[in-house]
Amino acid sequence: MNSFINNNTEKIFITGEKKLTGTVNISGAKNAALPLMALSLIINKEFNLSNVPDLADTRLMSNLLIDLGIEISWKNGNLNFNGKPAKDEASYDLVRQMRASILILGPLLASKGSAKVPLPGGCAIGSRPIDLHIMVMEALGANIIFDSGFIIGSLNSEGLKGGLINFPKVSVGATESAIMTAVLAKGQTKILNAASEPEVTDLANCLNKAGADIIGIGTETLIINGVKELNKVSHSVVPDRIEAGSYAIASSITMGNVEINNVNPKYLTEFINVLKFTGSKIEISKNSMKVSCSKRPKPHDVTTDPYPGFPTDLQAQYMALMTIADGETLIKETIFENRFMHVPELMRMGARISVNHQKAEIFGVKKLKGAKVMASDLRASMCLILGALAASGTSEIDGLYHLDRGYESLEDKLTNLGAIIKRSN
Repeated sequence: MNSFINNNTEKIFITGEKKLTGTVNISGAKNAALPLMALSLIINKEFNLSNVPDLADTRLMSNLLIDLGIEISWKNGNLNFNGKPAKDEASYDLVRQMRASILILGPLLASKGSAKVPLPGGCAIGSRPIDLHIMVMEALGANIIFDSGFIIGSLNSEGLKGGLINFPKVSVGATESAIMTAVLAKGQTKILNAASEPEVTDLANCLNKAGADIIGIGTETLIINGVKELNKVSHSVVPDRIEAGSYAIASSITMGNVEINNVNPKYLTEFINVLKFTGSKIEISKNSMKVSCSKRPKPHDVTTDPYPGFPTDLQAQYMALMTIADGETLIKETIFENRFMHVPELMRMGARISVNHQKAEIFGVKKLKGAKVMASDLRASMCLILGALAASGTSEIDGLYHLDRGYESLEDKLTNLGAIIKRSN
């Protein structure tokens, strides 16, 4: 396991201009694993998850669940959960480190009839308000108040009951909250404008395997008929499409040839099409894809959108590629309002970028130069890794606790592809 939790002193050093070649195996998706782990609060019989990535965020979620009373054994990406939550109050010290902690609110309410969860922390990439999560709880019969930085939820004698949830905007986390809270509610719940990301689909599929009754999986309208209890279940976490896309860009930006295994390419259709437009050659198989590139990328404008559109979680990495494109590229970010914090750091490497509100214009240069840079959030950290792989000279990247929240065994995987990369103080 990486030695990560918030070790601010470590840095990554990368000597660039090495073509990446070989194969890389993609880990399970962090963004799928976290809500799946939260299901241990409502699946009180034996619950097994496999293909769980060993990351700062998944370790934090594990510690949070253990603190609530869940027994967890963790071995080689396999997690076994047993028991019921013994208390209804989540640890402030753990919750403040991770935005996804809000996902335990609904399951705690369903299991204990009450919940006290601190307002969550995480990446500073925008407001990401929890109002939609609160809307979900109230629509399903919960009473919610805020007190001294805590969200306090309670149920009346009727408990959770089905209702209509019509999201004013697409939200992955709030859709997951709605699904997890509604499966044990009395009666039927209808969710409109639901997120249809693969990670949401994975959660719903796991619940159905455990005896839930969810109809419309993968669409914008979900019908959930509440059940009395969930049965024991084993489930494998879906592969991480964002990690796969990151390694695809690593191959393109170094003009390499990388085979990416344990990935479902259909979940990356829009991204793959964009990468092809930039001149990369992509060969797709059922569970793998091979990405190669032999010249500077061509510019191609993108706008981030909810799935199946271009993922916001690949915007920063794509910008790194466009910094060396042969021409100008416009990137429009529509999901998070503060997701261009990597721009000043890329400019330290010699990139030419102009930001105007939610739009970034990138003027491609022939080559980036190694520099000392600081990661501001998870995807920005990978963006800087990618820039460093293509840059001349050596780069020093600080702020690694962001990186360790979302990329398992990064140095080992890149080293195996031929990168010159090391981590040290």
